[in-house]
Amino acid sequence: MLDAGRRQFITLLGGAAAWPLAARAQQAGEHMRRVGVLMSVANGPEGQARLAAFLNGLRQAGWIEGRNVRIDQRWGAGDPERARKYAAELVALGPDVILASGDHSVVASQQAARTVPIVFTVVSDPVGTGYVASLARPGGNMTGFTLFEYSTSAKYLEVLKEIAPGVKRAAVVREAGTATGTGQFAAIQAAAPALGVELSAIGVRDAGEIEGSIAAFARSPNSGLIVTGSAPAAIHSDLIVALAAHHKLPAAYFARFVVAAGGLISYGPDFLDVHRRPAAYVDRILKGEKPADLPVQAPTKYELVINLKTAKTLGLEVPSSLLALADEVIE
Repeated sequence: MLDAGRRQFITLLGGAAAWPLAARAQQAGEHMRRVGVLMSVANGPEGQARLAAFLNGLRQAGWIEGRNVRIDQRWGAGDPERARKYAAELVALGPDVILASGDHSVVASQQAARTVPIVFTVVSDPVGTGYVASLARPGGNMTGFTLFEYSTSAKYLEVLKEIAPGVKRAAVVREAGTATGTGQFAAIQAAAPALGVELSAIGVRDAGEIEGSIAAFARSPNSGLIVTGSAPAAIHSDLIVALAAHHKLPAAYFARFVVAAGGLISYGPDFLDVHRRPAAYVDRILKGEKPADLPVQAPTKYELVINLKTAKTLGLEVPSSLLALADEVIE
């Protein structure tokens, strides 16, 4: 039999061994928060890079996945119906806040979560689309970061004409039926007369529509493409780059990653930065601030990227003045 002193020692030893496990479990229960992430793009290299930028921003604010925050992620892949399904799934998990990237994700999250705080990014006109009451005082349960003003879309046509002065006709690849697609096309259309370019529009509903429309457009000489920003354009970017190369069409794109994959030239915001910055708002909301009190912010970094190899293949001589303005030149 054990004497009383020995029984007491074993009891104390057992309690000491069990204490750290219980304490850690209690600590995790007290401090673990939940963040839902709904991306409009597909779960591919570019989508993963954007998610990683957001997670890096959270880590810099002290939120470590698996330690004090749980991240539930879903990928809409350019499909509004899929976005609605995944938004409902995320809300059912009880998140403290949702990051919604892209218009499809924002609309779906807004419909599914009337009270859950939402931080959006990669949207163009949050006031016009009704996401917020104003940029300075969003009101409601949403705030976030815009991707660009529609007026900046005219820059696509400007850089296309500068790198390919012979372009007289340009097809604008845009997502039809959305505020962003319409707004971007209108801005490019307003700039076209002064640059002597005739415009037409091409949809990005699916690969068949893109392939057929670009093939038909490319039959006329002195033609070029402008690919505006949208989730479908990102998803089909490899196809569009391949078609532009096949039909020998100079093309201006909305993001660096398309030029890195073989596109000619791009101008637009740094997509990784516009996913990193929302982490600061998620941090502030997790610490008790309200979306209604956090002003909507615009991009702070724009980049001009040129692919010299693609320019050479198309027989284009890139002006030194344009090269001097480039943030990155891919050779």
